[in-house]
Order: sequence, then structure tokens, then C-alpha cells
Amino acid sequence: MKQHENIGEMSRICQITGKKMMVGNNVSHSKRRTKRRFYPNLFDKKFFLEEENRWVKLRVSAAGMRNIDKKGLKVALKDAQDKGFIKKF
Repeated sequence: MKQHENIGEMSRICQITGKKMMVGNNVSHSKRRTKRRFYPNLFDKKFFLEEENRWVKLRVSAAGMRNIDKKGLKVALKDAQDKGFIKKF
């Protein structure tokens, strides 16, 4: 059994908002472009699910944490599950 079972195989993807890595360019002073990656601002965080009296481990972005504060954990998890970002919580 994996140590972070709820985080799953997805790396660097927010489990609430679905934010993931984007690809863009570094642009030098001479306008020469080289490829680079933009990573989301992710945190491995535990949230307490009061309805079930247990802790839930999630990999969430800063925007995902604001989303949880706004909607509530249960609603945010349900929305993420409906959108396919998490399988179960």
C-alpha cells in the first residue's frame, strides 16, 4: 500500500481545481525563445472532514485551498469527483 494513497499516481496536478503544468517560453533580452515549464503552486495538505470525522490527504494548489475555504471541503470534494480530478475521498 502506498504511503500517500489519496494522492495517487498524478503528480503536480491539483486534486480540487485540476491545475497542472503548462509549457511556455523563456524569452531573453534578444527575444530568443527556449521552452520552459510553469508548475502550479501545489501543497500536500491534510483536511479534516467533519461529516466523517476523519482526515483527508490532498495535493492542492493555493487556488484549490481558497476554493475549499469558499465552498467547504465536502462540496469541493464532490465537485472535484464529478469533474474527474479525484476518484474517491
